[in-house]
Amino acid sequence: MASSLSRRGFLVGTGLAALPFAPAIAQSEPARIGLLTVKTGPLAQGGIQMEQGLTLFLKDRNNTLAGRKIELVSADTGGNPAGAKTKAQELVERDKVDVIVGPLAAFELLAISDYIAEAKVPMLSLAAADDMTQRKPNPWFVRSSATSSQCCHALGDFAAKEMKLQAVAEIAEDFAFGYEQAGGFLRAFEDAGGKVVQKIWPPLATADYTPYLAQLSGIDGVWNGFAGSNPVKFNKQYADMGLKEKYPVVGGWTAYDDALLKSFGDEAVGAVSASWYSTELDTPSNKKFIAGMQRDYQTLPGGYAAGTYINGMCIEAALEKIGGKTDNKQALIDALRGVSLTDTPRGPLRFDHLGNVVGNVFIRKIERKDGKLVNSIIKTYADVGQFWTYDETKYLAAPVYTRDAAPAKL
Repeated sequence: MASSLSRRGFLVGTGLAALPFAPAIAQSEPARIGLLTVKTGPLAQGGIQMEQGLTLFLKDRNNTLAGRKIELVSADTGGNPAGAKTKAQELVERDKVDVIVGPLAAFELLAISDYIAEAKVPMLSLAAADDMTQRKPNPWFVRSSATSSQCCHALGDFAAKEMKLQAVAEIAEDFAFGYEQAGGFLRAFEDAGGKVVQKIWPPLATADYTPYLAQLSGIDGVWNGFAGSNPVKFNKQYADMGLKEKYPVVGGWTAYDDALLKSFGDEAVGAVSASWYSTELDTPSNKKFIAGMQRDYQTLPGGYAAGTYINGMCIEAALEKIGGKTDNKQALIDALRGVSLTDTPRGPLRFDHLGNVVGNVFIRKIERKDGKLVNSIIKTYADVGQFWTYDETKYLAAPVYTRDAAPAKL
């Protein structure tokens, strides 16, 4: 029977747990990372890649970071705010996780932000809600991907200055992520001399975009901000209506995520997008990441998998700073916000004083190479922060990008 006792149980049973070395032994127990993701519904494709990316990173490190064994606890939010809050509470109160990665959607993140702050659990998320690191910053939050508007600022600049577009229609799903992407594109595009002349907002669960596309007029280009599996439907219907030849199409990073390329056909060739990630980035870290995803999951990764893989790198760097300890959550979040990495799948990154990433934004164009679609990098905007080229104080004094309100002039 004695052989079945755990080491911890043996120490407690003999009274040795009270000895001075007991805290060190307790600290050697596995640290727990909780993952909030989506495995059902229109956002599931990205959610599944989130789990794959983080699982791959931990496998690459033999499930050990900074000398500490790691346990991953994954939870499916169902892609809705109520589910996200319930699963976040379970991860914190039942599973006793030390840090949370996720959730995926902005509306999920906004639903759990207050709870995470009250529970004082560090969280790294791909969810892009601008105000999490702007007007209503959460001190327990770190984002290594981008805000909703961050990449679209760069895209607006590029569309006006280098594509020479003048009048553009915006079309995106009718929720916060769509509004904030559209607002970022509009502000930078119009500041560079263009004009957004239409805004169209289909619901998240839209099967047929034809009635919305029929509204397009008086334009020379279209920006779209779709996410999940919706970009595949949108681009197919866009091309079927003969619009691809009439109006060049540009989009946010989720609209032409690398993981979607296998689902696109020629209808997507030529589409231009802005993202903080591309499989075409030639760095050692990105090559290793892509090889691992293809080996373990037989898939080309996109930003969702890259994002959680990078989150793993950030957690590792933070734990190394604090000796692998997770009992002091304030020290852990401070270490996370102080992370600066030179080689990740997205390139170098650091965080600003509000916990949001500063890093490269890639302008990508879908091309066919060796029979396969790829996101070729045609321009890199270096060291892009969440406030673009604007004054931070003035930017934060203006309201967050919304469905109907145009961005304030800065």
